[in-house]
Amino acid sequence: MMGMLSLLLWTPALGSLLLVWLPRHKPDVLRLVANGVTTIVLALSVWLVCRYDPQNPALQLSEYFAINPTSGSAYSLGVDGLSMPLLMLCTLLTSIALLASIRPATHVKAYYLCILLLEFGMLGVLLAQDWVLFYIFWEITLFPLFFLISRWGGKRRHAASLSFVFYTLTGSVFMLLSLLALSQYHLEHSGSLMTALEHSAKTMPVQQQVWVLLGFLLGFGIKLPIFPLHGWLPPAHIQAPTAASILISGVLLKMAAYGLLRVLAILPDAARILQPLLVLLALIGMLYGSLLAWRQSHLKAMTAYLSISQMGMVLLGISSLSQAGIHSALLQMLAHSLTVAALLVLIEQLQQRTRSRHIQDYGDLAQVMPRWSVLMTISLFAAMNLPGTLGFIAELQTLAAFYQQWGWLWIFIVLNLLITGTYLIRILSLLFISNQPNRPLLADLRPMEMLAAGILVAAMVVLGLQPSPVLALSAGTAIHWQHLLNAPSL
Repeated sequence: MMGMLSLLLWTPALGSLLLVWLPRHKPDVLRLVANGVTTIVLALSVWLVCRYDPQNPALQLSEYFAINPTSGSAYSLGVDGLSMPLLMLCTLLTSIALLASIRPATHVKAYYLCILLLEFGMLGVLLAQDWVLFYIFWEITLFPLFFLISRWGGKRRHAASLSFVFYTLTGSVFMLLSLLALSQYHLEHSGSLMTALEHSAKTMPVQQQVWVLLGFLLGFGIKLPIFPLHGWLPPAHIQAPTAASILISGVLLKMAAYGLLRVLAILPDAARILQPLLVLLALIGMLYGSLLAWRQSHLKAMTAYLSISQMGMVLLGISSLSQAGIHSALLQMLAHSLTVAALLVLIEQLQQRTRSRHIQDYGDLAQVMPRWSVLMTISLFAAMNLPGTLGFIAELQTLAAFYQQWGWLWIFIVLNLLITGTYLIRILSLLFISNQPNRPLLADLRPMEMLAAGILVAAMVVLGLQPSPVLALSAGTAIHWQHLLNAPSL
């Protein structure tokens, strides 16, 4: 009998099989089925949250089936406080991405197939409790995203898709090498390979643990992305269709942070040794992304570099190796995903009306698009981490966690916040205050367009005013994660 997690995982895959049998000359039916499948997956994830016990740090609703007893690999699924918030985020953003995106002009069936297969891969990464299974799902996400960029992307889509594949495959090689290195140390095959690797790491010399963690850091760091491994993100983000851009920034980057959190708990000695390096990479990425975002006139490019900066903040929370740091990292991930998704949806809606994503082509939009302007203003305020939004709570958590360990270095976080606020205020000014002569009349948002962006904006504000449900969801697991990192070496 299929368990609850398997039902959640395999629904997008079954939905893609259903699309295969539908006629390609009925695009409205294809879109309706794809949206229906993602809505069902979202409803299943809500049901999963209702059954989840946040006080229990152990894996819950686990499913296990041995695949290869000799190697220890298994079909092993489970959820905890690290994966549960990200699962909800994944299903919500996939549903919103399909709702907000316009129907492609060509190959409609293939487009929706790729979206559903991408959701299948992302859910697999977050549910897998076996490293072989984790690695397989990690690679599955590569193929649909490659086709989404290369077939339905912008004018430079081919270069962007090839860059994405090259960087991702390079990271996968380093991840695989680290997994193979861990597997050499007295694996116990009584459980899944993830459990076995966790036990084998305790017998590995510390120096080798450091090298293994560096391999994982390269593998996950490319997707995170950390400086200077970020080169694939701006072109992929800019050239990808809006639905794919939402999932790249909203979910795929968070998958890398999630994987890094899992690895640090397995290699605590190496994590403590490399902690200064993690902090340095986080600060560099944070400031580098903000400075480049400041220079952009292309709105989608600005969101790409904003993502690099915000993921630096996420890495900063992770590098604290503390419960407060984990809470700050999870809140930063949720805040960034909701904010960037809202910005991308609104940018796409504006681009459909003006055929431009450049800030200089707009002006005085509040007069002609008041509903769009309200949602865009709140989204930009959320990107500034102003009070009343989830980003503000995440920012306070990050500052508190960082100050406790690194003291005066918090000034770099403040500098980053000032730079971010400066260029976002400039964007507000150009969008709503500056005059644009000879601008054609623009239609305001229709009800369905408001629904997609409104859900994201409402989530940012509601969670900003009441973040306790998110913190409670991960509290037990965050305490357990910190215990693993601070446990004495054998």
